[in-house]
Amino acid sequence: MGKWEMVRLGDISDLITKGTTPTTLGYSFQDAGINFIKIESIGETGELIPDKFQHISEECSQKLKRSILKENDILFSIAGALGRIAIVSAEILPANINQALAIIRISSEQVDLEYVTIALRSNYVFEQFQKQKQGVAQLNLSLKNIADITIPLPPMEVQRQIADVIDRASVLIEKRKAQIDKLDLLVKAQFIEMFGDPVTNPKGWEMIPLGEVATKIRSGLSRKLSSDDIGVPVIRSTNMINGQLDISDIKYWYLDDPQGADVPSYYLKDGDVLVNFINSNEHIGKVCIYKDMGRDCIYTTNIFVMNLNDQCNTTWFNQYAKTQAYKFRLNNIIQPAVNQSSFTTANYRKMLMLLPPISLQNQFATFVHRVEAQKSVLQQSLTKLEQNYKSLMQKCFRGDIF
Repeated sequence: MGKWEMVRLGDISDLITKGTTPTTLGYSFQDAGINFIKIESIGETGELIPDKFQHISEECSQKLKRSILKENDILFSIAGALGRIAIVSAEILPANINQALAIIRISSEQVDLEYVTIALRSNYVFEQFQKQKQGVAQLNLSLKNIADITIPLPPMEVQRQIADVIDRASVLIEKRKAQIDKLDLLVKAQFIEMFGDPVTNPKGWEMIPLGEVATKIRSGLSRKLSSDDIGVPVIRSTNMINGQLDISDIKYWYLDDPQGADVPSYYLKDGDVLVNFINSNEHIGKVCIYKDMGRDCIYTTNIFVMNLNDQCNTTWFNQYAKTQAYKFRLNNIIQPAVNQSSFTTANYRKMLMLLPPISLQNQFATFVHRVEAQKSVLQQSLTKLEQNYKSLMQKCFRGDIF
C-alpha cells in the first residue's frame, strides 16, 4: 500500500492476547476491586467509561495474569462491536479484561502508539476484517487474525506527523458533533420552559388517554428483507434514532408481495408518527416522524404508524416521547419477555399523556423547526468533515502527503 513498508502487527508487538470470564475460574464479580473492562466499557470514539467497568478481586486478577493490563496497552474488541479501540491510561489501573477484548502491547521503538491506533481505525484495516469474514453473520477475530493485520510503517517522524494531522481533523469533527448536541439540549430546555416537567406537571395540563388524539394505529409487514433494492424501502426500528429517521442503512421488500399482502396499503406518508412497540426494554417505545424519502416506503411489523388529530402536534409529541414521564407510563403497559418486550395498541391508546393547548404546541414546533434548520446546516458540515477525514487518512497512509 503506497510507498511505506508494510508490517504485521505481530511483528511490532510483544503481546497479543485476550482475557476471559472470571466465572470460568469460579470467581464472581464484586462491588469494588480490580477494574474489569468489557466492550461496553469502551465508547465509540475510544474513551474508557469507568461507570461501565465491573470489578474483580486481586486473587481473581492474578489467576488471569496474562490479561493484566499495563499503561499504553491497546485494547481491541474482537467480537460483537468489532474493532472498538482504546489506549489504557495509568488512571484506570490495576485492570483486567474479558474474552471479547484483545490486548496489543507494542514493543518496537520504531512505532508511535497514536499512529498505530489511528491505523487500526482506518478503512484499510477494516477491509482486512471484511476479507476474513467470509460470509459469516458476525465475525469473531482470533488472535492470529489480529497478529496478521498489516499496516504501513513510515519513519517515526512521519508517523507522528500523520498522528498529529489526523488528531486535528478528529477534533474538528468532535467540535461539530458537540454543536449538534447543544442544539438538542436547547430543544429539551425549551420544552421544559414552555411545558414544565411532564412527570410533576407543575402547569396543571390536562391528562388524557393517548387514544383521544390518535386517529390511526397500524402495524407493518413481517418479512425477511433484502439488502438489494428489490422493490420498496422498508423502515425498521434500527432506522429510528433519537427521534430522527436515519436511512443510512436501509433494507427492501417486493412491491408485489409473494405472500399476498397489499404492499401499497402500507405506504408511509410524510409526517406519519412511527412507534416501535416490539424491542428490547432499552429501545421499546421510541418514536420518530417519517420524512418523505422521495419514493414509496413501507415499515416492519415491530413498528406501528400513528396519525394524530388536530389537538396534538406531531413535532410536540415526538419531543414528549423522549421525556421520563412518557417512558414511566410506557413501562406500565410493557409486557416483558426474555429477548424482546412489547405492548399492545389497545393499551397504548389507554396510556395517559398530558395535553397542553394546541396553540402552545404549535409555538414549540415552530421553535423546533428553526433549530432543525440550524442542525441541518451543521450536519451537512459534519458529513463533509467526515468525508474529508477518510480521504485524508487514505492519503496519509499511501504517502501522498508526507
